[in-house]
Amino acid sequence: MQMHTYKPTYLHALTRRLFEVSGATNEVAHIVANILVGANLTGHDSHGVLRVPTYMHRISDGLMNAGTEPTVVRESLTTLVLDGHQGPGHLTAYRALNKAIEKARTSEICSVSFTQIEHIGRLGHYAEIAAREGFVGIAMVGRGAPNALKVLPFGGKKGSLGTNPIAIGIPTGDEVPFLLDIATSVVAEGKLQVARSKNVAVPENYIVDKNNVPTTDPHEFYDGGYLRTFGGHKGYAFSLAACLMGQLAGNFGEGCPFGYAFMQVININAFTDLTGYQGGIRAFLDNIKQSEPADGVDEVQVPGEFEHRNRIHRLKHGIEIPDTINEQLSEWADKFNVATDGSIIEEEDRAYYI
Repeated sequence: MQMHTYKPTYLHALTRRLFEVSGATNEVAHIVANILVGANLTGHDSHGVLRVPTYMHRISDGLMNAGTEPTVVRESLTTLVLDGHQGPGHLTAYRALNKAIEKARTSEICSVSFTQIEHIGRLGHYAEIAAREGFVGIAMVGRGAPNALKVLPFGGKKGSLGTNPIAIGIPTGDEVPFLLDIATSVVAEGKLQVARSKNVAVPENYIVDKNNVPTTDPHEFYDGGYLRTFGGHKGYAFSLAACLMGQLAGNFGEGCPFGYAFMQVININAFTDLTGYQGGIRAFLDNIKQSEPADGVDEVQVPGEFEHRNRIHRLKHGIEIPDTINEQLSEWADKFNVATDGSIIEEEDRAYYI
């Protein structure tokens, strides 16, 4: 599979332009582009610019409104409900997270639920923002609809769940916060998109085909197949919990998937001194890393290091994009008469990646 390597500034500029010509303001387009390219930088290509063609299709089909801002449905000192109005989900989640941080600064905690929100991308992005600001950040997404989705409930033969991820960010006082970011399916669906785009097999026990026969061919998943939950019944229970937490806003519309997103920001200073807490967390994690590695393993890592190391490497060496995704991006650029050379890069694009 041919790969194309681009600097993050170029991918940011191209994504920004595609969203701008689709109706987004310059500010919104920058926010969405930064979150998408940020996913690529951290090594989570499944939630990066690979998603742009899908978003362009949704906008063109009238399912997503690139020019819509979220609005507050209700709020209190410690709670917030936002209506995304089917605008870019990344924008809604970004606005929610920042408003939750503001509330938690003064009210010690803030919990957020949503209505009419689109796909919000890499969940860990939002938990990491909170952690870098010195807060605990929790986020989860859960969707469920009997026999209508792509993840099998434990003991079921038809998909009834989304990949339903959960993310937790905890500050360490340095550039590598603790960051848990996992799908409750055995792997994020976007990882299958990556495998399909590269035409490579996935590990055994990830997916089954439309006849519930285990397969390693990601194309079979997109031809009526299903993902499994991680850990069997345990992942299934976590997946259902994400659905229930995502339903706090009471989105019980007939025919709609149950649930969606939930966020929470916790002010550590409400419990203890932030500086001392961060120092203790860093010392604990460093001690865990001193555990003797298993045979064939170079070192014991802790969550958050993978993303940090990838970000450093890819900022320097660029981001690889499979030829199939590169072609789709070029097709959308041609459709909207967007240039695809370096002339699209502006100083504000570069400012995100200094």
